[in-house]
Amino acid sequence: MKAFSAWKQLSVLFGLIVGYILAVCMHMVDFSSLAGTSLIAIPQLMPFRMEFRPDAIVSVVLIFLVSATEIIGDTSALAASGLGRDVTEKETSGSIACDGFISSLSSVFGCLPITSFSQNVGLVAMTKVVNRFTIATGAVIMILAGVFPMFGALLATLPDAVLGGCTIMMFGTIVVSGLQMISKCDFSQRNTVIAALSLSIGLGFTQCADLFAIFPQMVQTVFAQNCVAVVFVVAIVLNLILPQNMEAEHPAQSENAK
Repeated sequence: MKAFSAWKQLSVLFGLIVGYILAVCMHMVDFSSLAGTSLIAIPQLMPFRMEFRPDAIVSVVLIFLVSATEIIGDTSALAASGLGRDVTEKETSGSIACDGFISSLSSVFGCLPITSFSQNVGLVAMTKVVNRFTIATGAVIMILAGVFPMFGALLATLPDAVLGGCTIMMFGTIVVSGLQMISKCDFSQRNTVIAALSLSIGLGFTQCADLFAIFPQMVQTVFAQNCVAVVFVVAIVLNLILPQNMEAEHPAQSENAK
């Protein structure tokens, strides 16, 4: 039984390998990008000249706020789905601090702010594997892909059909984990309004990028294609303006009150 459980945890990796082999046999993999790729590339320190532009500063600040919000959700979902408990304040603050430090460090090498990925939450929910060795192994693979562009380019040849087929269950698990987190907050009238409006506006507006055409380029860059940013802003605004008690009284309760 334990052996079966161990093999079950490798289902996503097994699907990627088998799907990739089938894609190669069907001539769906494009290896042309490997031709002009160098073998080794050392990251360059401060590749851009330092400038202080207000529009760029505001954009990065907004991205950091959205990233911090996403990290809070990912950390909470990870603790709930992988460890079967609520996240602690220390874990949440540690995740945000780590994200801020890594993003600041990445900027020194000319990279954009780094954020967590909800795909990891779905993978943990499917495999129930939460340990430092696994996370360190993933980190080593990412470092190798950055230092050795040939390795990263080879990973990039994975067809979208294979990647999508292997992760469809993963993304579905992410949605279910989010619903479980919302249910723990109680489906009161106020919480339902906030969740419904923020999700519908966030998903709907980002599908119609023309809605942001009247806004400055900075706003379009942050919100036009980022539903997380729109959901974040709408949820925060609604949480501030909606009254705490929105529950409608039942007729029987009204009569008793009289």
